Amino acid sequence: MAEWRRTRRLLGAFLLAASCASVHAADPGLESGLLHALHLKKGTTDRVGTSGKAIAAYMREGYIGKRPNQRFDYTDYYLLKKPASFMGHELVLIEEEYITQYIGCCVSPGAGVTVKVHGNTQNLQAFASAQRCTLTDPVDVQHALSEVAIKARLRQGHYASLSCRERDAQP
Repeated sequence: MAEWRRTRRLLGAFLLAASCASVHAADPGLESGLLHALHLKKGTTDRVGTSGKAIAAYMREGYIGKRPNQRFDYTDYYLLKKPASFMGHELVLIEEEYITQYIGCCVSPGAGVTVKVHGNTQNLQAFASAQRCTLTDPVDVQHALSEVAIKARLRQGHYASLSCRERDAQP
């Protein structure tokens, strides 16, 4: 009987650990596609990948809706509908800035992400520096969302935003 209880506890602990480990696990190809879209081409201000393709992959897999939660100025904002990770952090928002029709000045094509930080942001800082992106850490994500008219209730925590747009890559 004691052996059975111990086995059940071990199995329960194993299942709990496995579920916690997979809470933020998404298809690794999704994250690598998004990272690819944020990487800078050597010697240019252009990104290696295409943010639209990376976002379409998240759509196909049901991580974000078919339409952005909001379009404000030249930027589409997509809140994640199910857990995914980005560089070891919880991905909560993907942004894509692009122009289809001129509505004023100052479009800066590219993409960005907002994450709920788990641990520290050293990996995000290193990525931002290497890829000429802008890291805002910490960010008041509730305030930032309300500024673009997105109503969302996110859990309390430490959030950071990474912007990898054309203007971020300017010398």
